[in-house]
Amino acid sequence: MSPVNPFDDAATARAVVDGSGTLREWNEGARLLLGHPAAEVVGRPAADLLADDRDGTPPGSDDDRWNGTLALRHRDGHTVSVWVLAHRRPASDGAPATWLAVTPLESGPRPEDDPLVRAALTQSPCAMMIFDDRLLLRGVNDAMARLMGLPPDRVRGLRATDFGDRPQNAELERRMRRVLATGRRHDMQTRLKAVGESRAHAWNARIAPLTDADGRVCGVCVSAHDFTEQHRARERLQLVNEASVRIGTTLDVTRTAQELADVCVPALADFVSVDLLDPWEHGGEPATVVEPPVGLRRTAHRSVTEDCPQTVAETGRLDVYPAGSPQAECLLSGQAIVASVAYGDLERWLRWDPVRLRRVEEYGIHSTMSVPLQARGTTLGVAVFTRFRRPDPFTHDDVLLAEEVSARAAVCIDNARRYSREREATLTLQRSLLPRWLPPTAAVQAASRYLPAARSGVGGDWFDVIPLSGMRVAMVAGDVVGHGIPASATMGRLRTAVRTLADIDLTPDELLTHLDDLVVRLSEESGDDRAGEVGATCLYVVYDPVSRHCSMARAGHPAPVLIPPDGPPELVALPSGPPLGVGGLPFESAEMELREGSVLALYTDGLVESRDRDTDAGQALLREALAAPADSLDAACDRVLHTLLPSGDAADDVALLLARTRGLPAGQVATWDIPADPALVAPVRKQVLDRLSDWNLLEATFTAELVVSELVTNAIRYGSPPIRLRLIHDTATLICEVSDTSHTAPHLRRARTWDEGGRGLLLVAQLTQRWGSRHTTEGKTIWAELGLLDDAE
Repeated sequence: MSPVNPFDDAATARAVVDGSGTLREWNEGARLLLGHPAAEVVGRPAADLLADDRDGTPPGSDDDRWNGTLALRHRDGHTVSVWVLAHRRPASDGAPATWLAVTPLESGPRPEDDPLVRAALTQSPCAMMIFDDRLLLRGVNDAMARLMGLPPDRVRGLRATDFGDRPQNAELERRMRRVLATGRRHDMQTRLKAVGESRAHAWNARIAPLTDADGRVCGVCVSAHDFTEQHRARERLQLVNEASVRIGTTLDVTRTAQELADVCVPALADFVSVDLLDPWEHGGEPATVVEPPVGLRRTAHRSVTEDCPQTVAETGRLDVYPAGSPQAECLLSGQAIVASVAYGDLERWLRWDPVRLRRVEEYGIHSTMSVPLQARGTTLGVAVFTRFRRPDPFTHDDVLLAEEVSARAAVCIDNARRYSREREATLTLQRSLLPRWLPPTAAVQAASRYLPAARSGVGGDWFDVIPLSGMRVAMVAGDVVGHGIPASATMGRLRTAVRTLADIDLTPDELLTHLDDLVVRLSEESGDDRAGEVGATCLYVVYDPVSRHCSMARAGHPAPVLIPPDGPPELVALPSGPPLGVGGLPFESAEMELREGSVLALYTDGLVESRDRDTDAGQALLREALAAPADSLDAACDRVLHTLLPSGDAADDVALLLARTRGLPAGQVATWDIPADPALVAPVRKQVLDRLSDWNLLEATFTAELVVSELVTNAIRYGSPPIRLRLIHDTATLICEVSDTSHTAPHLRRARTWDEGGRGLLLVAQLTQRWGSRHTTEGKTIWAELGLLDDAE
């Protein structure tokens, strides 16, 4: 069936009048009614068609729809009394608003005489309309007439689009035409406000074909069912379901509060604010009992209008709510409080705050609802729901819905608060365990970065630079399995263990072996459950600036990247070794010579591994970032993080340590082979003094002479030849080392008053910054460090 232009349908008289009262359109039905052809009346005032003795009043300027009886003048001069339905048509594309006036010409048989209408009226008790095969209204029952607010005996012969210019009318006519064409029933749901009611209802219109005795479709029956309550129940269920999906997507308190406000606007309220108790007022914990006045910090808000003009508090602002305020009272009672202008209590509740009261009057706020946010026996804050655009106040069902959504949000906020507190505690613990600054050494120039995981929680990544004897330096990078406080605590224990083992100058493979035993013991002490198992990876590097010799070993950790002074970055070929905690498996060291100015990059797997790329691709990207020139090691660290983590968020902890090697010039090192003869100690002292004079270190001669004398004498007396003395210095430190082939370690003791000896090492300990011994493959070395800057001052 081809669509028919409703305006040209001659079964109904139609005319269009503009805002000035001039006739703009005139159809054939209007000509049949009053005898005037369109050419005679279009462009003339519509008032010319009114008879002098008219018995009706046309619509006023404030009306949107009007119906009544008008006395109109026929072309031949007689008066025609006509019932007219007129409705305002909104302007479009800049055109002025117009009125469409309609009246039916064919009223058809009366309902009680029309078998089609009589059959339909007996089939359904609901609000009904009957349309024929031309989609002209043939009849309505009393329920539909009350819904439309029109007399049922006057509207017969009109189309659905004649009742108003709303989109629902055009959609209804389109669906009725489909029913006529297919013979199949269709349903249509819409929201309509009945005449005389302030709130729109939800209607389900069932459009069913009507057939004659031969089965031919000869009309359409439209029955409307008010399912407002079911629709509201569905909306409430949908809001609860949406809240469970949208609220709590992150473990961020502010974001979760904002999600609560976003979900409820405009579904439940026109404006929502979320204010949380300031945890600092309760020792960092939410309160279990709240007493007014209550300090609440604005965390989030949302409005149906832009820029939230209804709000009186900016995000982050702390306001104090006294006793008698709805926020304080709802927190005190633990129950939602509803205030409404209709009941006269909104002004009473807001009397304590003139600013809020002025906002109520300015924006027409008529109803508010304050709901406490409570979870796990603690009070977190309050959510305030406000209506000013929706005309209906909050109902009991709205209160239940707000309490349900707020309860879900409170649990998510509490989860976020607990996570934030644990994360902050873990970060604080980890910051206290990680080095706050890298010690300056003569061996390397170092820079580092640490980036905690953005989502999975802080882990156990760490790095360290440890000064060793002989101006050597140890560099460490490690990663403890797991996240949170246990991983950070384990990291602290392992870092302490590495520093302790480094102090006794173990080789990298020996150090990792002892560290592996420690991790096994920690895992055994943590319990029998697998959740208590401890595992870690570690990379340990030792560099000697005198010999430029480097040794390293790793336990399941990513291999370091070496950037030569004049070559591309390369991954160091280093045996992997098992992770710490496996137990019983060996570790292998690698030895290499490093030219001065080489850069070593130590890092954890969080830098190179991600969901978007594998480890190989990450390491290739790391080498690419390290290959680009940089003004400093700090700039190189920043470029590496920007290249591999452009968003700034890491899925796992990231630790990065860059170290540029330095070489100690041969002129700053002096070595003597000492015969095992006590009589030759004096000449050795003379040679030392001469060398210190050559180095312009005369301020250290007295202390150095005593230290050398004691260490050499002890080596001759208790050690085994050959004996070697070595002096090393830089701008800040002078180091004295005496080596022999004995493996017996010296012990510091306090000599008694009548003892003739035993005071040598005590004297060395008092005169030097630090001293110690280290075992070598040939024997042992006793060393002592003297500070040059302190002596110069």
